[in-house]
Amino acid sequence: MNTVGKLGALTCAAVLAAAGAEPGITKQQADEILSELKQIRQILEKQAKLAQEAAKPQEPPTQKAKLKLEGIQMLGKADAPLTIVEFTDYQCPFCQRFHTTTFSELKKNWVDTGKARFFSRDMPLEFHGNAFRAAEAARCAGDQKQFWRMRDVLGSNPAKLSQENIDLYAKEMNLDMTAFKACMESGKYKQSIESDLKTAQSIGINGTPSFVIGKSTADGVEGDVMVGALPLASFEEQLKTYSTP
Repeated sequence: MNTVGKLGALTCAAVLAAAGAEPGITKQQADEILSELKQIRQILEKQAKLAQEAAKPQEPPTQKAKLKLEGIQMLGKADAPLTIVEFTDYQCPFCQRFHTTTFSELKKNWVDTGKARFFSRDMPLEFHGNAFRAAEAARCAGDQKQFWRMRDVLGSNPAKLSQENIDLYAKEMNLDMTAFKACMESGKYKQSIESDLKTAQSIGINGTPSFVIGKSTADGVEGDVMVGALPLASFEEQLKTYSTP
């Protein structure tokens, strides 16, 4: 029995006992006492309910974000009304999960149909030793118009991102290996990748994969932050909130 119940039982018993023990107490007095106890019980029940509500885990407030996306790799129509931005780490197993379980359907249903455009930004986490190198490899492949193909291979193989593996992937794509290696060795994209990291941190993102989903703007996107390798339904629900007039 909870505290309120115990109090009700004990006080009622006390009143009855008092009524029986003291013949001088009238029925009206007993009724008044019971009425007061009833009011006390109602107050305690209300307080207990409020305490239970306060103890429930609260949904975190939606994180809003506004990003400029000029010069960022994009899939889809430039004038698509909705925008999806992924901050990814190629060595992250959760990014792999999104890439292999959700991305293709999201692309088919929203990007290929012209409803949304998809941007890829980098967030190589410090404790993933091969992630920064992989981000550079995707961008260097992009110099030869193979960014998305390289991104697909890297995202599918988070445990195989050594330089030897990356060179193998580049050869299988028939990239100009001299140009590719020169790009990798030059650190050409180091500052740009670091800029992506700072951008992610500035909007409260600290894990991967993370996304910004919302309305397309003239120079980027304005929308909400989503975190994690969520199922397709979660992305579609979020996109529909922005596609509804």
